[in-house]
Amino acid sequence: MGIVLGITAALMVLRLAGELILSALNRAEVRRHAQAAPAAAAAIMDEATYAKSVAYTLEKSRFAVITEIFDTLVLALVVFGGVLPLLFAHVAVWGAPGAVWSHALFLLITGALLSVPSLPFEWWEQFRLEEKFGFNKSTASLWIADKFKGLALMFAIGFPLLWALLALVKWAGATWWLWGFALMFGFQLLMLVLYPKLILPLFNKLTPLPEGELRTRLLALGDRTGFRASTIEVIDGSKRSGHSNAYFTGFGRFRRIVLFDTLIAQLTPEELEAVLAHEIGHYRCGHIPKMIALSAAMLLGGFGVIAWLSGSAWFNEAFGFPANEVAPSFLLFGLLSGLVTFWFSPLGNLLSRKHEYEADAFARNAIGGAIPMIGALRKLAQKNLSNLTPHPWFSAFFYSHPTLVEREAALAQSI
Repeated sequence: MGIVLGITAALMVLRLAGELILSALNRAEVRRHAQAAPAAAAAIMDEATYAKSVAYTLEKSRFAVITEIFDTLVLALVVFGGVLPLLFAHVAVWGAPGAVWSHALFLLITGALLSVPSLPFEWWEQFRLEEKFGFNKSTASLWIADKFKGLALMFAIGFPLLWALLALVKWAGATWWLWGFALMFGFQLLMLVLYPKLILPLFNKLTPLPEGELRTRLLALGDRTGFRASTIEVIDGSKRSGHSNAYFTGFGRFRRIVLFDTLIAQLTPEELEAVLAHEIGHYRCGHIPKMIALSAAMLLGGFGVIAWLSGSAWFNEAFGFPANEVAPSFLLFGLLSGLVTFWFSPLGNLLSRKHEYEADAFARNAIGGAIPMIGALRKLAQKNLSNLTPHPWFSAFFYSHPTLVEREAALAQSI
């Protein structure tokens, strides 16, 4: 059992060391260009904005170091300190022997409790760091309301889902993980349709894009590119943050285009058309089904690993849990799998960046040139104070999108 704990501790230390080294390299790279931006970056931001982006990047990085160290210490405490088995022993006996609902409740209670230590850091990031650089638009009451809504949803949706999942373990026997995968994957597909209709409105207001030049232009783009959405909606993202975005949700006839109100305020109609063309490019290039298929494969693999671990007495017992109990195995896998998957994140980001290049190329061709897309990307970088000079290793591990300089270079090839 000591070997298992030793390996776990080593993986914790290695991931933390990796994160800290990558952060240090990134800060050094940003500082190296702090006084004079490279030519490609200087064309994107004026000196004042660039200086502000450098300050924002460095402050975020320093704050991230503190949170990474704290999160690792909390994880070590709960994993090695005997807290989780003690909680399991108390909650599991609330139900009759072998009751599923008490095990599902244990997972939810544990998840809720583990989110508490990070709350001060989340508050500081929102109301101090983001506020300092002009991004925070939220209020303390809204922030608190969001937390309680999230907690209520976690129990309202999570409890029946976990109950059904754990019940499958008893019903299906050795093949439970296949049935469990089918349940969870089906739930994920269902949420693609239900989330924008039932859950998102609990946090944000969605309104149809008003009639006018922008709506006409965007609908014409959809017709021209073979992307028909059920509606184009504007989300009031400005109630929480000055950051902006655009995306579409759902699939088939349930597709919805969603634009942040901050995005509409920041970009011209031509630039908004380019941004939407980029999002449509993800759909037309087949990225959505590819990512769903990849997610399904990873989910299936995860269930297979959990089934193997829960059937191996040494795993649960090493952390103080009873052998062959699936609920603790789910919890431990959720807490510890990131120690391994962190090192594979460059592979996922490499695929994601490939998709971004393809979507950019689609947008360039759909609107007849690269200028509107480049203009949109530059404005978004300026408004969001993006880091224009990340270290390549940091970018590989943490950036799902190419850097703006890289995207511009690819887009400009056709100019």
